Amino acid sequence: MPRGDGAARARTAGTGTGGRRWLRRAAFAVGGVVCVAAFAFLAGFALFTARIASREPVVLKPADGIVVLTGGASRVSDGIQLLAGGHGRRMLISGVNRTTSAEELRRTLPNGDTLLDCCVDLGRKALNTWGNAIEVAEWTRSRDFRSLVVVTSSWHMPRALFELGRMMPEVELISFPVVTDRMQDAQWWSEPHTAKLLMKEYVKYLMAHAKIRPLQAVAPTGEPDETQKPPPATANAPQAAATH
Repeated sequence: MPRGDGAARARTAGTGTGGRRWLRRAAFAVGGVVCVAAFAFLAGFALFTARIASREPVVLKPADGIVVLTGGASRVSDGIQLLAGGHGRRMLISGVNRTTSAEELRRTLPNGDTLLDCCVDLGRKALNTWGNAIEVAEWTRSRDFRSLVVVTSSWHMPRALFELGRMMPEVELISFPVVTDRMQDAQWWSEPHTAKLLMKEYVKYLMAHAKIRPLQAVAPTGEPDETQKPPPATANAPQAAATH
């Protein structure tokens, strides 16, 4: 066998071995990056869920105004109770649905008629949490408020405070998390529906930090907006219009 042919085959074998070694190293590197990213994601999720309140606050500092972000049960009724208790001078319900009557709201809040007529504004522009922040900021600045009690679900509160704080860094935000029965469970992770809800909210929270948001935050210009005046008797009920 010619010496040159043997040397060529040796070089080819060496090249093949080196290529396979490089591929293994690349695979290990990619796997390491994926593992680190997965660990960081899960660690962040654990920290995120640790911030979610399992009880509503017993003592609450009063503020200039109260804002309720629609999208969950009892948020509006809790906001009305806070307003009646003197925790704010005026209340905005942000993300109001236009399809139901005010009478439906009044039936659910029989003791809130006077407050609804005198001290509650309905915001109809917000389509999501980012839209809530825009709508709340406009309302807050128009009234020169410097502090707000924020009412929303406990799992939604971290993202709501982040979006509101980004829009109004000069305004003090006081959280009033509405806690449902399932969020009071210390072992919520054993409930697939709750775990899925929190994971979805965590992803939205990360997207908010990265400024990845829906294309449309508020309703098109020209649609009715009642944030600057009390709702008349024929106004639509503030059920969820915003998608959180």
